[in-house]
Amino acid sequence: QVQLVESGGGLVQAGGSLRLSCAASGRTFSSYAMGWFRQAPGKEREFVAAISYSGGTVYADSVKGRFIISRDNAKNTVYLQMNSLKPEDTAVYYCAARKMVVTTRDRDYDYWGQGTQVTVSS
Repeated sequence: QVQLVESGGGLVQAGGSLRLSCAASGRTFSSYAMGWFRQAPGKEREFVAAISYSGGTVYADSVKGRFIISRDNAKNTVYLQMNSLKPEDTAVYYCAARKMVVTTRDRDYDYWGQGTQVTVSS
């Protein structure tokens, strides 16, 4: 079992930055692929970024060049640095985990956090 707790959301003006954190329980964090997803009101949940157990990364086109995903296995934590934020980035952001292989499909992830709200004002 893996438990995930997100933090770092908030209200920011367009063009600003936020860093989300996701703290994971369990001793085998380093063997998990970690993903960030988001869901805006009235929309389906969508993939944002993911990082493999070995550090390989993949990004949605909408955030490429603005967001950076990273992980600190010693702290059992994954981060999402969000720069140049836009109003369309407003959503609840979720952290997710699955064994080993990175995918961009939310149904492939086994563990989910409770989400953290990010609101970008224009």
